[in-house]
Amino acid sequence: MAAIQHMQENRARRVIYRQTVRELNALTSRDLADLGINRAMIGRLAHEAAWGTK
Repeated sequence: MAAIQHMQENRARRVIYRQTVRELNALTSRDLADLGINRAMIGRLAHEAAWGTK
């Protein structure tokens, strides 16, 4: 059961990661700049949204 729960949690985290990347990529460069984000940061921010900071 623990393995199935772990797989479900990882799947949910991947969904959050992809959704975050998709939403941030949809913003204009100006919108991102207003938020203090550049495009190179999107992957890291999505990872933090899904898995938290390390």
